[in-house]
Amino acid sequence: MPLFGSKRGRSSRMALRTPAGSWEELGQHLRNRSVLVRLLICIPALAGIIIAVQAWKVPFPHRLEQRPVNGVSAKVMFRRVNENLTQRAREKAAERIAPVFRHDAAPLRELPVNLQAHLLQLAQVDSAAALPLELRAAFGLVPVAVTSAKPISDDERDRLFSRLREAATDEAKLSQVIAEWTNFLEPLHRKGLIRPDHLSPEQIAGGMLTVVLHPEQSETVVVAETNLAHLLQPLGLLGQRWVMFPALTPMHSAFETWLTSQNPETLTFDEEATQRSRDDATRAVQEIAEEYQPGDMLVKPGELIDQAKLSVLWGEYEQREAGVAVSQRITRVTTVFLMLLVLLVLNGYYLVHNERRLLRNAGRLGIYLTLLVVAVALAELLSFDPWRAKIIPLLAASMIIAVAYNQVLAVLTAFSLSLIVTLSTGADLSQFVIHMSVCGTAVILLPGVPTRTTLINVGACAAMTYFVMFWGTALLEQPSLMGVWSDSILWFHALRGAGWCLAAGFLVGGSLPFIEHVFGVVTDISLLELGDVSHPLLQELIRRAPGTYNHSVGVATIGETAADLIGANGLLLRVGAYFHDIGKMLKPHYFVENSIAGSENLHEHLAPAMSTLIIIGHVKDGVDLSQEHNLPQPLIDLIEQHHGTTLVEYFYHEATRLAEQQVDHEGDAEEAAFRYPGPKPQTREAGVLMLADAVEGASRTLSEPTPKRLERLVHDIAMKRLLDGQFDDCGLTITEIAKIEDSLTKSLISIYHGRVKYPEQQTA
Repeated sequence: MPLFGSKRGRSSRMALRTPAGSWEELGQHLRNRSVLVRLLICIPALAGIIIAVQAWKVPFPHRLEQRPVNGVSAKVMFRRVNENLTQRAREKAAERIAPVFRHDAAPLRELPVNLQAHLLQLAQVDSAAALPLELRAAFGLVPVAVTSAKPISDDERDRLFSRLREAATDEAKLSQVIAEWTNFLEPLHRKGLIRPDHLSPEQIAGGMLTVVLHPEQSETVVVAETNLAHLLQPLGLLGQRWVMFPALTPMHSAFETWLTSQNPETLTFDEEATQRSRDDATRAVQEIAEEYQPGDMLVKPGELIDQAKLSVLWGEYEQREAGVAVSQRITRVTTVFLMLLVLLVLNGYYLVHNERRLLRNAGRLGIYLTLLVVAVALAELLSFDPWRAKIIPLLAASMIIAVAYNQVLAVLTAFSLSLIVTLSTGADLSQFVIHMSVCGTAVILLPGVPTRTTLINVGACAAMTYFVMFWGTALLEQPSLMGVWSDSILWFHALRGAGWCLAAGFLVGGSLPFIEHVFGVVTDISLLELGDVSHPLLQELIRRAPGTYNHSVGVATIGETAADLIGANGLLLRVGAYFHDIGKMLKPHYFVENSIAGSENLHEHLAPAMSTLIIIGHVKDGVDLSQEHNLPQPLIDLIEQHHGTTLVEYFYHEATRLAEQQVDHEGDAEEAAFRYPGPKPQTREAGVLMLADAVEGASRTLSEPTPKRLERLVHDIAMKRLLDGQFDDCGLTITEIAKIEDSLTKSLISIYHGRVKYPEQQTA
């Protein structure tokens, strides 16, 4: 069913209408169920855009590295957690937590046993020189003692050796030494020991350690109290204890040196417990909040918005939004809905009068509206930091519409999307100018997609446009022109935006097959591939129905020129002409172009109605074959529409003649039974193909195809199709039909031009 009423309504763009007539026609449209379906499709699209732009909220306009000319002041009182101060406080709290070490006293318990063993070994020799070097060094019986600041003399060494040997050879003294040594080491069991080189700089800097003696007991100690060298100093914890042990005092230098050589370590760092303690301390720190009053300057005029200031602006924005009443939100949503409704009416008016093929198909309309919603949603999402890439969905959507439909609709779509996104993101007028300039450039450069690099080249041109327009608006907004050129931030944003434009070109180029499938369109690239004679369907047509193939080539030749003359897609028509009669290959000998001279006419043994069914059936067979071989929908439409609802005149007249002779054949002469099922041509390409197909076949019946006869033949066929209403739905005007007639006539005259006969032909 046509979308809009009668033939007069369908050709209304060629006539003026009164306002009263327009309102009456509008009422008729609203009563049309198909129109209501399309209006209902628009409602979810409007709702989707409202949700995508969050119409119930005021847009948040601030972004990183912006410089508000007039600054930004607080409009409401709000408290905001200072993340930086809070983080620093938590870091300090974590730093105050001493690292946790596990204490294992086993090395300390082994020291008395080891000392006794070494003393017994010493008791078995008569002089220090007879001891192993390692043992002599352990007791400080070498020329330079480990813990002494000055060399030890031979006499001192001998006296020290004698004392040690005396204590080692006397069982009672040895027991007393070991007992006092055990008591001497007792303080180490409480705090433990650790080697200084096993402490990290952070642990040493803290100056404190948490020593875990048992799972349920821990103690915080000073780092120095776990250092053996520090403990053995005269004022150290161990250094002061020598006087308390009379058996050890005379030989304390040897025992001190031996203890140092053993270098016992009892503390092991517990990373998990340390981190757990620091996490607990971090969580215990309360958030540090700052309070701002209305009028407080959040960003000074011309000041750069960094991450900290952006966080403050978000805090003020969220506080303002929290105080908005439900009634105000409803008012905002209603306002946005009305604004979108205005854009919908403007776009709808254009679609009604110029893109009816889009409106006729509810599925295509739904896909178009879905593209708009997705583009707005992605632009809204990508408008924030760090991406700032809202130009990608805007540019991609504009390029897709230009490829799928036409440039005018693409520009109108780009205008609507740019306006919606600019308002929904709180951007200024310069952003709208940049977006429209970029999208307009891309659309102008996309009358078609003749090569695979076209979309990438378009993306590159859009990138250059973005760069130029970005700098242009920046120069106009800045009072000083000199500072703009040296602003690295402006350079970064200009180059990044240009990069996003180039990325959009690659994105659309890589998605081209998907776009063709979803939108039901076919680009020049695909048409050139399909027009190759090596295509399986064309090869089969050549083999089965060579006459039909030659006819198709002729239709393509004359039809492409006519289509190009009126601004239609000549390449689409040429490829469509190659395939328009592929259905004939299933019953090729029932079509005159495939019959051999002198052969029997198969239709002589059939009733006119049956012959008509066979002739008409080639359209359905062609559609089935094209779908089986996955031809794009535009080519299938040409196959289905190239005969429209025209009359199979020969068999209709034959049936009428038989009906006049025999009464029982009256039913066979009903005109409706001898018409193609249609639909009528829905595009200009289909209309041109109908005329080219008809005149190419009819021209072969002329015995003497003179220019005058060819001109009259083309005109008669064109007028017959026009008066039959075959062009009512394809948008062809009278002027365009006249141009098509002229082009077809010239093409046929060129094909049937006369030639000079050769001498042997003249004598013959």
